[in-house]
Amino acid sequence: MKFSRFLLAPMLVALTALPAMAEKLSLTELSGYINGLTTLEAQFTQINDDETISTGKILISRPGRARFEYDPPEQTLVIAGGQQLAVFDGKSNTGPEQYPLKETPLNLILARDVDLARSGMVVAHDYDGTATVVTAQDPENPQYGNIQLMFTADPVELRQWVITDGSGAQTTVILGALKTGMQFNTATFSITAEIDKRNR
Repeated sequence: MKFSRFLLAPMLVALTALPAMAEKLSLTELSGYINGLTTLEAQFTQINDDETISTGKILISRPGRARFEYDPPEQTLVIAGGQQLAVFDGKSNTGPEQYPLKETPLNLILARDVDLARSGMVVAHDYDGTATVVTAQDPENPQYGNIQLMFTADPVELRQWVITDGSGAQTTVILGALKTGMQFNTATFSITAEIDKRNR
């Protein structure tokens, strides 16, 4: 099982239904928006590399923490926390597959200080007539893959991302209505707590 299938990787909802923007948003604006996000919750639709579709709920607590709860019949849970990313497979009796978070493109939006204007980080910055699309990578480790982020304006809002992992596999995540400013229990993003819970 490739972990990229279960990560936040073009929109199914009609972008024409979203308000148009006059021009693309600057990297400084987008960095400020991401850094201003402390907590986020949203329903999501995910298009996997094999073109199957999954749905679920995502919780984010920046910096460094995220949780993807997949709807049945999917039995998968993905947690980013403690500098690790863990994929829990409900059909498996073994522990989760774990990867260093810094080696995944997801780390680019979960980092404490996101600076899209950093040299070499953004490899594409476009405007498609409706949304600003930015493709970013770790400039020191491009082999980890990249993340393409789509933002609408008025107000600025993250609507989708596409993760391309180091093997070239793509996973698209389309976000529903965003809720921000809530508080989460710290155990929500604890890989150890989830392992202990499943071993009881």
